[in-house]
Amino acid sequence: MDRLGYIAMTAASRTMTSLTVRANNLANVNTPGFRADLEQAEAVQVAGYGYDTRHATRVVDNGISMAPGQLMATGRDLDFAIQGPGLIAVETPAGERYTRHGSLQVSADLRLTINGRPVLGENGPIVLPEYDSLTIGADGTVSVIPRGDYLTAEVGRIKLVDLPAAELVKQDDGLLATRDGQPAEPNEDIRLVSGYLESSNVSAIDQLVTTMSLNRLFETQVKMMKAAEDLSDAGNRMIRG
Repeated sequence: MDRLGYIAMTAASRTMTSLTVRANNLANVNTPGFRADLEQAEAVQVAGYGYDTRHATRVVDNGISMAPGQLMATGRDLDFAIQGPGLIAVETPAGERYTRHGSLQVSADLRLTINGRPVLGENGPIVLPEYDSLTIGADGTVSVIPRGDYLTAEVGRIKLVDLPAAELVKQDDGLLATRDGQPAEPNEDIRLVSGYLESSNVSAIDQLVTTMSLNRLFETQVKMMKAAEDLSDAGNRMIRG
């Protein structure tokens, strides 16, 4: 009875973790550039005498789906999406991080930012001069027409990188980082398309269907725990009788 109850308890705990991952994905279904979380777990043996046949599941770093999302036309010159694989490098207090969210803003001190974080160029954060117009090239080159001038000048080039999902880990703020914490090398082959943003790669239908299935599974596992408790009580009554 103990083994049945333990198996049901461990399975229910794993199912709850799966539901948490699915809920987070659904909450970000409309977040531009969001990468869906994938579930990953491993079996570990329970330590202690008499538990040789007991194993628990331990959640490891959740994987990340790098499947592309749909391109959404915005008509805004400072919005851009990555065509194919690739990531945009931004600066954070914790170091270099990466995102697929390409909605650029210009801060009060004329820095290019995404969600308030400076966008990195090949030589650090991109800082603009006073300008009359600003354009982003397909290769990430940032060009401006300086204030009072009529000739276009290149200011810098957005740092774009291409990393496999296995080398990335998602941070609490939703940004991606390399597993070893080291900055990635830029990739000059990545191309951008202006006037678009990439949608989340979460499929709401898939997540909802899986969530319903997990809910039914959790209910079954709870019933198994109750059955194990009832069987244990019946056995104890037999022994006392």
